Amino acid sequence: MHDDIQEAFKQGRTDGTDIQTHLDHGRIEKRTCRIITDMGWICNEQDWQGLKTLIEITSERTIKATSVTVTQTRHYISSAVSTAQKFNEAVREHWGIENRLHWVLDVTFGEDGSTKRAGTSAENFSFMNKMAVNLLYQYNDKRGARKVSMKTKRKNAGWNNDYLIAILANSV
Repeated sequence: MHDDIQEAFKQGRTDGTDIQTHLDHGRIEKRTCRIITDMGWICNEQDWQGLKTLIEITSERTIKATSVTVTQTRHYISSAVSTAQKFNEAVREHWGIENRLHWVLDVTFGEDGSTKRAGTSAENFSFMNKMAVNLLYQYNDKRGARKVSMKTKRKNAGWNNDYLIAILANSV
């Protein structure tokens, strides 16, 4: 299917295009979204019932300090019918959420430094960490006007059983 999608976009017959440019964190990012709604490009179309849109996002990221540009192209499929602009925004929003979660997991639990590799241990620990992040987010711990960080909440829960119980009881 991926070969079919790539071939469809190589032919250049798109039903919509949207280009968005963002300047953030010392980078210029240009995102081009192209969509195709003609599913005749898919060889085994009957195996993909409900498929309505093929989506291609090409990201060009230029680091301002070095002028180095990296280009990446990703393909998506969707059962929704929408505009290229809406798909471009939806994909950007999805990755923004994913990147923020990854940052919290790395800062709070040090996931990037984890050496768990045996079987499904890395996946299992990641799942548990995500559950813990949700519990910590829900627990409203303020010290005066200052909100307590996720990392501090995690450490407090490890050092103080009463604090841990308060976090767990808050989720019920």
